[in-house]
Amino acid sequence: MLSCRRSLLSQTIKRKTKNKPKNKTKVKTHKKVSRTRDFIPENMHLEDNEEEVGFNLKSSAPSRSHGVQPLGNLYFNPGAINSRNIGLGTLQILSDELVLEILGLLEGTQLGVLATVSKSFYVFTSHEPLWRNLVLDNLKGRFFYNRSWKVTYISTFHPSFDVSRSARSSGLRVRDFYSDYLFQSWLCANLEMKPEWLERDNIIRKRGISVDDFLTNFEEPNKPVLLEGCMDNWDALGKWDRDYLVNLCGDAQFAVGPVKMRLDDYFSYADQVKEERPLYLFDPKFAEKIPTLGSEYDVPVYFREDLFSVLGNRRPDYRWIIIGPAGSGSSFHIDPNSTSAWNAVIRGSKKWILFPPDVVPPGVHPSPDGAEVACPVSIIEWFMNFYDATKDWKKRPIECICKAGEVIFVPNGWWHLVINLEESVAITQNYVSSFRNMKSVFGERLIGMLATEVEKRRNLLNVLDFLKKPNASKLVSGTTDRINLYENFKNAMEASFPGTIDGLRLKAKQKKMSFWDSVTDYKVGAFKFSF
Repeated sequence: MLSCRRSLLSQTIKRKTKNKPKNKTKVKTHKKVSRTRDFIPENMHLEDNEEEVGFNLKSSAPSRSHGVQPLGNLYFNPGAINSRNIGLGTLQILSDELVLEILGLLEGTQLGVLATVSKSFYVFTSHEPLWRNLVLDNLKGRFFYNRSWKVTYISTFHPSFDVSRSARSSGLRVRDFYSDYLFQSWLCANLEMKPEWLERDNIIRKRGISVDDFLTNFEEPNKPVLLEGCMDNWDALGKWDRDYLVNLCGDAQFAVGPVKMRLDDYFSYADQVKEERPLYLFDPKFAEKIPTLGSEYDVPVYFREDLFSVLGNRRPDYRWIIIGPAGSGSSFHIDPNSTSAWNAVIRGSKKWILFPPDVVPPGVHPSPDGAEVACPVSIIEWFMNFYDATKDWKKRPIECICKAGEVIFVPNGWWHLVINLEESVAITQNYVSSFRNMKSVFGERLIGMLATEVEKRRNLLNVLDFLKKPNASKLVSGTTDRINLYENFKNAMEASFPGTIDGLRLKAKQKKMSFWDSVTDYKVGAFKFSF
């Protein structure tokens, strides 16, 4: 089990209010509590009445779910007995996670019956992720979100039931119920981003650079960069607000997590939801569904040629429209199939954190074969538990806030986390570094000069090696033909660019200085880009 240098709530947590007295509450946890895929720190402490600067709760944050308190509060209340244990009876020896795992096997009606057994079971069966899974598993995208996942389920499957009664009971508070796990879930759903989490901005920003400058200074050395001004001519930048998108897309359904939803239904959900991991609209077929969307943006000039295009319609998914409310986003991952990517923000803003390929982010645990990645349940949990630790690292992450009208280049192999700071709309595409205009530049001398020129496009080798891995059937994504993608891509490349792959193999044997050795001054911990 991991340990954290700094306790989660050793700082102040304050709710933003106007002219309202603050409730004085002390909170201290007893021990570390495992989450679904990672861990919670120990010794949490909350003092609402202190004047220190610390975490802020969102102004719209509801009261703690059913009065659940961190386990450490039990020690501030001498003589109190944890009602969690009383209500669970002999099941009290089970961890909160295991109790919820078992409850996740039940149907909605069974959860409703179990909720009447005891106050403890009432709290556990009211855990929103249980009802979210029931809605998504049973209704797919055919639902209209109504205040909470529990109310949504009840109003859909039992329309004769007065859901206003459920809404009133959702405010029921249970005395002396202590659970780090349940409290943490509520906390992560309602914390605002700390100003300290948004201050660091150490990415290189460029405006109006040439394609050659981009290739030489960023794509070839595999360095991130934020590009300004390269989407100023997009129709999407001026058009893509809510009303326009809803009217344009009509009844078309888009991929939202494990389901598909209409845009107007998704926006209704986004306006109401208060959860730790909001659903994220991430659709790879948007341009096929609504061709107008595909015609209202242009691929920036730096990324227009893509070697995967030699596969034609057999290529893996490569472009997505992304829409999400504040707090939604993507936890740490590396982009699929060893590709590079660009991400253009059309509405809103996004916080980015990127680590180079040789640095695994704290709290992230990839499996040896790379097929799975264990990380904190939510993005906010990662910020609370691990972000501060990166301040002391030699290889500090690259960070920025990407705003509307800006494009970020994400080189292949880089770990990155993204969180929407407000409702955001973006376009992203993944690509394989191309041999830009090589035939027109070299003509008949292409093969003879290939050995020198191909060194600059080594991302192709990375992709081929990735697609050829023994467990490619697990690693490759975005295509139904995972097994044959390597052979199909290699053969298409050889047909379009004879000798390219062999040339790359020769040059790949040359050792090069690592990215961090070339750009980091270890004595002062600062960047020293010089180009």
